[in-house]
Amino acid sequence: MPGRDGYDVVICGASIAGCTAARLFALAGARVALVEQRSDPAAYKVACTHQIQSSAVPTIERLGLAPSLEQAGAVRSRAAGWSPHGGWLRFPADAPAGYGVTRRTLDPMVRGLAVETPGVEYFPGQTVVGLLADRGGVAGVEVGSPDHTRRSFPATLVVAADGRDSTVARLARAPARVRPHNRFVYFAYWRGVRSPKREARVWLLDPDAAAVFPNEDDVTVVAAVPHKVRLPEFRANPEAAYRRMVDDLPDGPELGSAERVSKLIGKVEMPNKMRGAARGGIAFVGDAALATDPLFGVGCGWAFQSAEWLVEETYSALLDHGDIDAALERYRSVFRRRLALHHMQIADYSTGRAMRLNERVMFRAAAADPVVAAAVEEVSTRRRPILRLLDPRLSTRVLAHQIRATGARARYCTNDVAGERGDSSRRP
Repeated sequence: MPGRDGYDVVICGASIAGCTAARLFALAGARVALVEQRSDPAAYKVACTHQIQSSAVPTIERLGLAPSLEQAGAVRSRAAGWSPHGGWLRFPADAPAGYGVTRRTLDPMVRGLAVETPGVEYFPGQTVVGLLADRGGVAGVEVGSPDHTRRSFPATLVVAADGRDSTVARLARAPARVRPHNRFVYFAYWRGVRSPKREARVWLLDPDAAAVFPNEDDVTVVAAVPHKVRLPEFRANPEAAYRRMVDDLPDGPELGSAERVSKLIGKVEMPNKMRGAARGGIAFVGDAALATDPLFGVGCGWAFQSAEWLVEETYSALLDHGDIDAALERYRSVFRRRLALHHMQIADYSTGRAMRLNERVMFRAAAADPVVAAAVEEVSTRRRPILRLLDPRLSTRVLAHQIRATGARARYCTNDVAGERGDSSRRP
């Protein structure tokens, strides 16, 4: 049994998703091996928006991470959105807040919390090189050390928390479905940016985009996310193109008196990837399960949440020697139900296509009607499913706003034409 000759769970990857799963499994009573390729306990992910949507806050509180975030000065920020179809959306001022915190702060914090949890054994500097098989299924992993020694970790469950290019997925021959991403990103960290400190702002410029996410210590992530048709412009002079795009943002951040505290970081290829969240003794969490467009700041939150869903659906089967395959199928179903439509919507928009009529109408209504805006905020922060926007009561408000706006434009045009005729009749 795992308790005698192995572990209940071996988790590959000690970032947000892996550490969340490790701590929650251990708190439930499981024996956990947490394997991490990097040996530095302060290692962190660089290319990230650092925004945690409000949908993940309950998971953070369950982890016991919230007090540490508060102590570190993580910003409690709310979503704010702008589009050329109406301007700023009227999101409610009392909407639940998420967190803005750099990965430099967050990753070591959540890793330390997991490693200190009784029941978790931490193995840094270990690279997964193979999967252990037992009666046709996966029964653990084999890892290699920098000194070329190998070690086996038998376990009832293997958790792949090793990122969008998951080694475990490759070894298990579990390919992801890839959807194209036709934007790219250049971003930098700034200190002293003049922008609302409690707002995580996104500009949907149709087709370009941009984001400003405040973090701890007065550090702000300012990102330009242009369509790939502008790639030659940015490659020719990335510094100038980045500043030009940021300076042109409507109600954008003021960088004139701010200090840039990082180099300009660019990432051109950001394909959307999604794979089945479980198969044959393996569960995928975080980016290993779903890696989507970073513009909307969902990656960190979904890493926390997917790990929590996995633990909720499987810990009983693990500890009581139940049907782990059935438990993994439940997790796979929950993951798909909670995130698949969100991912499809985000991936579809990331193609760089122009906004559709229904989207333009929705944004115009959300810029004028607080009820519509509240629904858009709930979906944008992923607290509610995409289908929330198809509620007939909401659709009625959106349609009513469109009719009023169309009528107002028609009256304006009629008056304008009448005025011109009046002027012409007085001409000699």
